[in-house]
Amino acid sequence: MTRIFDAEETAARLPYPALADSIRDVALARSSGNVQAPPRLVLPLPEKPGAVLLVMPASDGDVAITKLVTVHPENAGLGLPTIQGEVVVMETSTGTRLGILDGATVTARRTAALSLLAARELAHRPEDPLLVVGAGAQGRSHLEAFREGLGVSKVFVLSQTLKSAETLAAHAESLGMEAAAVTDPQEALGEVSLVVTATTSREPVLPDAIAEGTFVAAVGSFRPEAAELPPGLISGSTVVVDTVEGAEEEAGDLIKAEKAGAFRWADATALEEVLRGRSRPAGTVVFKSVGHSLWDLAAARTAFQR
Repeated sequence: MTRIFDAEETAARLPYPALADSIRDVALARSSGNVQAPPRLVLPLPEKPGAVLLVMPASDGDVAITKLVTVHPENAGLGLPTIQGEVVVMETSTGTRLGILDGATVTARRTAALSLLAARELAHRPEDPLLVVGAGAQGRSHLEAFREGLGVSKVFVLSQTLKSAETLAAHAESLGMEAAAVTDPQEALGEVSLVVTATTSREPVLPDAIAEGTFVAAVGSFRPEAAELPPGLISGSTVVVDTVEGAEEEAGDLIKAEKAGAFRWADATALEEVLRGRSRPAGTVVFKSVGHSLWDLAAARTAFQR
């Protein structure tokens, strides 16, 4: 019988630093042909605005996966999880099922581990204070990942409600961090060198101007019509993306900036190029990720030590 791992068991199998290393390996294998992943299928779900079903397969020589995820933005107001899903993991050679991982946990942890990997490579002062905008699952996982993987010891949290920000700040304190909830990004931007935006906002949550040399990981927006970052911030930054093809389809921050004349796709650098040492951005860096099934494959490799 195929074993089903709950959220806690899945998280235990995906420590952030090891997962970041696995994502690095998979990213570098993309051009070798040893890993494969078709574009993900996005199926809008009727009756619920913004609700979608995502289907994402991927494989390498050892492991194949299929990830099934539903995203229901309105669930937050109902006390239900926004993201729900599973990752089915099997042996490539035989099809034997190795297990089913909790999809929401995989998504949260592999996204944060991807940002951790990018921060390792791109942040000029990766141990400096952090601002997290968004106090949901992604905000929490990024806070944990930057604490565990970079040694960040101070964090500011901004959310739609002060109560949510205070709850995540309390979690940070339980991890031994100095933490404060804020109600405006300007309360923290003068002190931080690391910023994570992890919201479902359709409008920018940061100002056009931030301190030179800041590293910004923008992970919340994955729809063409949504944008967490304003065109002015993007125009003054070096832009690195998890995959160019994914960003061109779904990174609303960049799509809107291009339409405003503040960004050109030719200026975007894929993280893979950075990992290969072909590009080392200076100044302010925006790392934009929209997700890819290869990062879920990396999680499966980590969870089952492949």
